[in-house]
Amino acid sequence: MAAAERVIVIGGGIGGLAAAAALHVRGARVTVLERAPSLDPVGAAISLSPNALRALDVIGLGDDIRALSAWQGGGGLRTPSGRWLARAEASAAAERFGGPLVLLHRATLVDHLAGRLPSGAVHTGTPARLTDPGVPGDPRRPARVETPEGELEADLVVAADGLRSAVRGTLFPGHPGTVHSGFTTWRVVIPLPGVAFPSHETWGRGAIWGTHPLKDGRVYAYAAAVAPAGERAPDDERAELLRRYGDWHSPIPEVLAAVRPEDVLRHDVHHIAEPLPAFHRGRVALVGDAAHAMPPTLGQGGNQAVEDAITLAFPRPGMPPSADEPVADGLPGYTAARLPRTTAVTRRAVRTARLNVLTTGRVGTAVRNTALAALSKAAPSLFLRGFDGIADWRPPGGPAGADGDGSGAPRMLAADHGRRGPEENTP
Repeated sequence: MAAAERVIVIGGGIGGLAAAAALHVRGARVTVLERAPSLDPVGAAISLSPNALRALDVIGLGDDIRALSAWQGGGGLRTPSGRWLARAEASAAAERFGGPLVLLHRATLVDHLAGRLPSGAVHTGTPARLTDPGVPGDPRRPARVETPEGELEADLVVAADGLRSAVRGTLFPGHPGTVHSGFTTWRVVIPLPGVAFPSHETWGRGAIWGTHPLKDGRVYAYAAAVAPAGERAPDDERAELLRRYGDWHSPIPEVLAAVRPEDVLRHDVHHIAEPLPAFHRGRVALVGDAAHAMPPTLGQGGNQAVEDAITLAFPRPGMPPSADEPVADGLPGYTAARLPRTTAVTRRAVRTARLNVLTTGRVGTAVRNTALAALSKAAPSLFLRGFDGIADWRPPGGPAGADGDGSGAPRMLAADHGRRGPEENTP
């Protein structure tokens, strides 16, 4: 039997940890290098749609995440006055796409993914720099990564270093990188006892708001508004939210009353407008925002990163790959599978941003709202149609003819490797 592949993952976010967990299940010897001092994610919540949950099934994690689903009953789109533009039922979404939509804190997902890795696999406080992408098939040209402790060699490097990926710049120095999407976002996760509400997203003029319950009893709220890059509130971001959204419908005022200034995260939004020529070079694969940063208007950034991870590790339909087949040898197939799909999802997210966040005129907003309400009345499933071709995706490495729960050979492999174990995992 060939020796286990040496894999270095640069970045310990959702995409990096998902790739590390999937490659560990495949049999690789994985090391995750994370620049931050801990894996505690900077962020609030993440919405996992059925496509990502089916991907997580392949490594035995999907059902654990589905158990955290909190969306029950109805939800939909509203105006700032509270009028419903479009409505959807959680059961209808699950039936249409073969599973629920699960909203959970990013820290919870990070903990679940890290729990699938061996002890010692994750190295925090460890910045890393790609010095040589290597050459697949040439044992004399492994990939090389520089760290403060010295240079490491790997059969495969997974670059999950995010929106401002240094590895992306090294692999494709002529690519223009990301562009500002035209708006900024705010996010909070807070307790809100005694306030009942249906999940909703509210569309105003050049601004949106969303409020959703989490399984643990807390509330996830987010907002987005047209703003130049780099702009910040003159006082604090809670005050900015009150100015912009304080007179919108309930439960938005109740949420803002419960928020402290330190609870609010604000980030400008950027995306990759010009697709990369490939998601790989040499022995290096890009995943997540490093490969295809997109606006959050479809909630697909993290979902597509999970898809990337599972497709990279388990690219063949019907059965898991042999551990004797180097992942690096299949990177052209990874690009062929992922680049067209993520490019299409990114473009759809950009179009959605133009419709919800970037519509600023009074007349344009009124026309949009009238059209949405009329279409929703004529076709009640309108709210869900925006996810057709996205949420119904199935992993290529899932067993042929599976019912969507991801059971089969890859899942048995996940059971073999299990959760974080006592063995060391070094490059």
